[in-house]
Amino acid sequence: MTAPAAHPLIAAYLTQREDLARFCRARLGGASGDVDDVLQDIYLKVSTLAPYPPPDNPRAFLFRLTSNLLMDRWRSGQRSANRDAQWRQLNHETGAAEDLDAAPSAEAVVAGREKLARLLTALETLPPKTQTVFRLHKFDGVSYADVAVQMGISRSSVEKHMMDALRVLSRKVQP
Repeated sequence: MTAPAAHPLIAAYLTQREDLARFCRARLGGASGDVDDVLQDIYLKVSTLAPYPPPDNPRAFLFRLTSNLLMDRWRSGQRSANRDAQWRQLNHETGAAEDLDAAPSAEAVVAGREKLARLLTALETLPPKTQTVFRLHKFDGVSYADVAVQMGISRSSVEKHMMDALRVLSRKVQP
């Protein structure tokens, strides 16, 4: 990425980018996605400023801008958390549902039941040993190693049965 020669702040930003990233990581606790977002915000902000007259100390200007953006992000997060807490408190006091999205819709329940029925029907078409491996692992929560011991087969065989079952079931269960 090269900086347009006509914009000294963009050139300064590109020169200071790694230092700005370290500055952000130190304040954000290393959340790299957030650091990248802040760096992009800085670039966008700088690119909208008039190139002349440039600030007396472009490095100090960039670090101040970064600090301000980080503070704005923190305040926004605090406001959002406060708003969410107030909403939960209001719902709790009024006896409203704890979380409106907690229960699935009637359509989702019906679709889920239909999908389960298709799964159980498709499961019956599998060879008996593959059915048993699948049921033990997926329904009973038994690990591959324990399924292998219970059935007297190798772990590799358990994995092959599971791959076969998943391949057949995914093909037959999809609407």
